[in-house]
Amino acid sequence: MDTNEIIIQSWQHTFRTLRGEEANRDDIIATFGETLDYSMENFFPEVSLDVSLPIYRNFQRENFIKNIKLFPGIRELLDELYSRGYTMSMVTSRLRFTTEQALEEFDLGKYFAYVVTADDVTRPKPDPQAVDMALDKIGGEAESTILIGDTIHDILCAKNAGVTSALVDWSITLGGKELDDFSPEEAPDHILRKPGDLLKIL
Repeated sequence: MDTNEIIIQSWQHTFRTLRGEEANRDDIIATFGETLDYSMENFFPEVSLDVSLPIYRNFQRENFIKNIKLFPGIRELLDELYSRGYTMSMVTSRLRFTTEQALEEFDLGKYFAYVVTADDVTRPKPDPQAVDMALDKIGGEAESTILIGDTIHDILCAKNAGVTSALVDWSITLGGKELDDFSPEEAPDHILRKPGDLLKIL
């Protein structure tokens, strides 16, 4: 799901509330994939998380559904994977409330055998805890698993979990890159230029 704009809007609302001005858009995008606590403390070290987090989260809860959409080709890909019998799990850094909102809004829940959210883990990406939890729940094996992600934290999480990684080219943070643009320690195993490309590497 394309949640880029609601994330940016939530940050800008927080900046306007706490600083009286908006932040540089690129500075916000550079935080994608980090935990919200970490980014918030870096942006507003002088403000308690008890104050800053509710500003961000309340705005996002109120505006989430009307500001998200599916990326083109995603539903068709999920339909095809589901019809072929692949077991799919979602591992997200998003809280369970908005995750479930989005799954219900777009009728996507049926595709995923298990969903791991930020509420379920104590060690966020790039720690492999979320992937390990999903594999345990669905009875999956790392050697036969692909993690598809859109940030460097996803790629590092895949490496730490010992699963194959695929970076989506429509990532707002990493789109347009080639494998040679990454260091060996951060390079994904595959880059997907469009959703259907996943079917070529299964």
